[in-house]
Amino acid sequence: MSHAFDRLRRGERWWTAELVMRSLGVLLLGGAHRASVWAHRIITTPPAHHTTPGELALCGMVFLLLTSGLAFVIEGPGLFRHVPIPSRSLWY
Repeated sequence: MSHAFDRLRRGERWWTAELVMRSLGVLLLGGAHRASVWAHRIITTPPAHHTTPGELALCGMVFLLLTSGLAFVIEGPGLFRHVPIPSRSLWY
């Protein structure tokens, strides 16, 4: 497993990683769509109460699924590429 992560960190092109990461992104976007339809259905019905923590958590889950799905689809295995931090950086 470490060999696979080393290849990803070095930024080598690896078709299986491309396929898996981008497929994961598509699955996450599909989950975001289903969760957003569910959230829309909950929100548009006339509530007899204020927003519940569950509804807020559902919308937060939609946001996380959408952003992570887009990151995996657009960037793919490049998310794990090693980015050198300059020595003059505050976080070095």
